[in-house]
Amino acid sequence: MADKPSRGLVLYGDGLARLIGPAQTNLHGFAYRASCGFLALHHPSPSENEETRIIREFAEILDSNEAYGNPDVENTREEKLPFPTVAERFMGMKAAIITDDLSLKSFGGTLGFKVFNWNDLTQNGDLASELLKLLGFQEGKMLETSTFDLIFVHIGAGVKTNGLKDIELVNKLVGDLSHVALPESDVGSRLHMSVIMSYGAMVGDDDLKLSVFDSKLENGSEFSVVFPRQSYTMKRGKPRENVRNYCPMLLAQYQSAVTRMDTVESFSYRDIFENGGNLVIPADRFLHEVAFKLWKAPKYGA
Repeated sequence: MADKPSRGLVLYGDGLARLIGPAQTNLHGFAYRASCGFLALHHPSPSENEETRIIREFAEILDSNEAYGNPDVENTREEKLPFPTVAERFMGMKAAIITDDLSLKSFGGTLGFKVFNWNDLTQNGDLASELLKLLGFQEGKMLETSTFDLIFVHIGAGVKTNGLKDIELVNKLVGDLSHVALPESDVGSRLHMSVIMSYGAMVGDDDLKLSVFDSKLENGSEFSVVFPRQSYTMKRGKPRENVRNYCPMLLAQYQSAVTRMDTVESFSYRDIFENGGNLVIPADRFLHEVAFKLWKAPKYGA
């Protein structure tokens, strides 16, 4: 835990996990020094299309399923009230979303996020510098005040800017930010950076192989009767319903002298499964964990 509140940046590669390959060296380098794990999602409804998938999965990251209206997620509000804004939920936190997705813009605005188009921040060609400036970092120093405490950057399939498309854009942005956020720098010690890569829509039976379970301990094995339910499958002491145990979101987080370092060497499902330090948490706990690092929420879990 840092001795001062951090500023948060989340790069979200929506549906881009399948595109990660050896050429994405910046992503692999980030995973090497980051703390890695999985975010578990809920099963989609049979009628879900790509537009509703994008909103549903983003709603899970923001713990805003009730605002989205997901019928498969437990509603804990006794009566129908307007869903609170991100500032109301997290001690006045100022947050923004960068996306060109029209539905996501509307949803983010409903939750109290300031919404930017890609063109709003890419006119000078240096997106990393613009993001850091909005978070109060200038000339390698952190200012006392900032426009935002937290920024989400949504990069979906087909997004293109400055001549770079989807996965290459993520890779370049991670590299540019990592070059500034060095361990010994003010930016590195105050910027809490998360990279989330999701698989998007399910495409076949091979997706079932991307399981967050250890096959030796699944139901039917001789160890299953003594293997307790994992925390990501529980909520308030009760089993979570409809949790998907495969195709999780891949997560890597880094802040100098704050995040732990595991033995992951590449940004891949297999490496994170075998060597990640964060294991699995529900996707709807992610924002709470980040807000804690920004001193905007109490600690969740251990």
